[in-house]
Amino acid sequence: MTDQHGELDAALERVIEAARHHLAAVRAAQGRIDDDDVWQAYVALNNASYAYDEQLMDAFGEVTPWDVDAIDPDEADRRFGGDGVEATDPHPRVISVRQRRDYRVPSVSALLQVAEAARRAGTPEEDEPAPVEGVGEAVLELLQSGDGSLGALDVPELEPLDGVVMVSEVGTPVDLESFDDDDPVGPFQPAVDDRLVGRLDEHSFLESDEHDHDHAY
Repeated sequence: MTDQHGELDAALERVIEAARHHLAAVRAAQGRIDDDDVWQAYVALNNASYAYDEQLMDAFGEVTPWDVDAIDPDEADRRFGGDGVEATDPHPRVISVRQRRDYRVPSVSALLQVAEAARRAGTPEEDEPAPVEGVGEAVLELLQSGDGSLGALDVPELEPLDGVVMVSEVGTPVDLESFDDDDPVGPFQPAVDDRLVGRLDEHSFLESDEHDHDHAY
């Protein structure tokens, strides 16, 4: 039993050491995606945790809260490309997603109020926020103060109408510097060699429009 306890203590120390190495690798990577050192440290920490959990079960019939399975480092490298060599694709693709969503504004004053509240919340207390002028600026303010997606416009002051999403394969990604800031068409204009993969039509179902959608399909 003493040997078993000693092995358990050693297994725990390996978990602690692996956790330290993992933290050091994460700090050194500074947010880099798919960093090989982080991946290797992760596998080591996972497997040390798995081994400790197994030994704890054998010794005392207890488990840790770590729900992990053993990872074969060689197999994981083959499957996920974690061998330190950047994977290359002989057929790279760039995908473009273009989305349009229209909204009805039931009350301009109500929309301006909610946009001004959002602007006020994002302005330092010592500063006086500028007034929101017009529905376009109000919608832009809601997008900027939110997460930048159309989900930020999910407010009662805007009633969603129909929309469309188009997914295309494009030759090159958009170059925003090649378009003027006030160009409403250029960034969304498909190129000659773009290939439309598919189009999704989004239909709204406002109560006032239900009779219009009864025979939409």
